[in-house]
Amino acid sequence: MTISADELLTTTRSVRKRLDLTRPVPMELVRECLEVALQAPTGGNSQGWHWIVVTDQDKRKAIGDYYGRSWQTYYGSGGSARNLFADDPARASAQQRVSDSAAYLAEHMGEVPVLVLGCLRAPALPQGNQAGLWGSLLPAAWSYMLAARARGLGTAWTTLHLAYESEVAELLGIPGDIRQGVLLPTAYYTGETFKPADRQPLDEVLHVDTW
Repeated sequence: MTISADELLTTTRSVRKRLDLTRPVPMELVRECLEVALQAPTGGNSQGWHWIVVTDQDKRKAIGDYYGRSWQTYYGSGGSARNLFADDPARASAQQRVSDSAAYLAEHMGEVPVLVLGCLRAPALPQGNQAGLWGSLLPAAWSYMLAARARGLGTAWTTLHLAYESEVAELLGIPGDIRQGVLLPTAYYTGETFKPADRQPLDEVLHVDTW
């Protein structure tokens, strides 16, 4: 697949319903994406990240069960995207589609061929602002998603499993000083490709020199 940088950046979507749950993903392809991810910046060049690639069927199912339970709690609390933009019918319709696809992923997370956990060594989480800490992991996770997109793979940025972070850590033997930051379901996607999403005009959110 040949894709320009601008197209890659504007068409890398969270893929949920279009993940191919039946087609295996070669580990070599996942490794290629992670090699790209390791080129991302980290604070002080610390490179404190760790990546857990889960392909074992039973472990994927267990993680999927935790994720599904967390989704039910989140959805039941009214936290899903379906409640946003209630006064804007066009955006409300789009958010309902997002909510529907998120519910689908929650139901099928354990069936996704590859689950990638991006983690960070952090013996203790700092009080207050943690942007500097997680800023050393999240760019690499996004780079992984971009690399996957360029190779015909779909991913989705998810964190709901973190309600069961300790249970997932025990399942996978993750040491106590390693914190999980993101869960990236990874699979080939169905259909042809993706297009840029509808976004609000730049001038509605752009501030120059002052608010």
